[in-house]
Amino acid sequence: MLIPTIISGIIFLILSLISLAAYICFLMVFKTSKRKKLKDGEYDFPPGDIYEPFYPQMKIWTDDIRSRKRELCEIKSFDGLTLRGYYYEYSPDSPLELIFHGYSGNAERDLSGGVERCAALGRSCILIDHRGAGMSEGSVCSFGVNERRDCLSWIDFATQKFGKKRPIIIGGISMGAATVMMASGENLPENVVCVMADCGYSSQKDIICKVVREMKLPAKIIYPIIKLGAKLYGHFDLEETTPIEAVAKSQTPIIFIHGDNDDFVPHSMSVECFNACSTPKKMVTIEGAGHGLAFPANQQKYIESLREFQYEANLFG
Repeated sequence: MLIPTIISGIIFLILSLISLAAYICFLMVFKTSKRKKLKDGEYDFPPGDIYEPFYPQMKIWTDDIRSRKRELCEIKSFDGLTLRGYYYEYSPDSPLELIFHGYSGNAERDLSGGVERCAALGRSCILIDHRGAGMSEGSVCSFGVNERRDCLSWIDFATQKFGKKRPIIIGGISMGAATVMMASGENLPENVVCVMADCGYSSQKDIICKVVREMKLPAKIIYPIIKLGAKLYGHFDLEETTPIEAVAKSQTPIIFIHGDNDDFVPHSMSVECFNACSTPKKMVTIEGAGHGLAFPANQQKYIESLREFQYEANLFG
């Protein structure tokens, strides 16, 4: 009786340690941080040396979107969360962009320049806070897995609010790009005419393993624990779908944009997704731009590339 008891105890201990490790990984990777409400004159700029030269421009964009006329929009997610975003109108019948921010960011921080960019293209837009970010409810980030479902809900909301004839573009940066790429593999309504993916990753596993390796940790051991943490404590399958799988079956034109100096999400990941995509597509490389900085680094090329693709793919008929 003693040996089976010892074996059972060892198995229980091992499972407990794995469960604990999975929980710690869940907290570190998927649990969103507590959000601070900014006071007047406060700004939430992305941290890091590569972003500091762009802080003055980001401040101008932030002040601009705070002062513009805007409408608060709300939807309910598939799992009951209230998700929010701000609608900025160029004109009542203009094409509409739904824009999604990156991992650990928020709409104001990551997307403030998007309103000016959309206006330059004659588009209205909704800057959307992901679940667990900004004004939206929730406390778990799923690297685009559940966020792609939220994207579909935002498409439904926009179609009901503005009509089936209003063209919709879904766009995003970093994790937001992964979100819209994953959504592109779903059965999108005909009024979704384009996907815009700025510095998105090819798969959740690839980007997580890259970061783990850069931390000098064994990715082959750590990643399965991270995936288990997502399942046990986040209640989602981290590999349910991936951007590269989704774009391969997408029926919607996609424009990929990426800085070639991106040391977080490699430029090669966008190239891989571009190569996998069989719809009308365009690959735009912004020379010298770091992660999430393609638009601030070269606004003219960014806008001209979008305008060219608009005509090349005949997006609006």
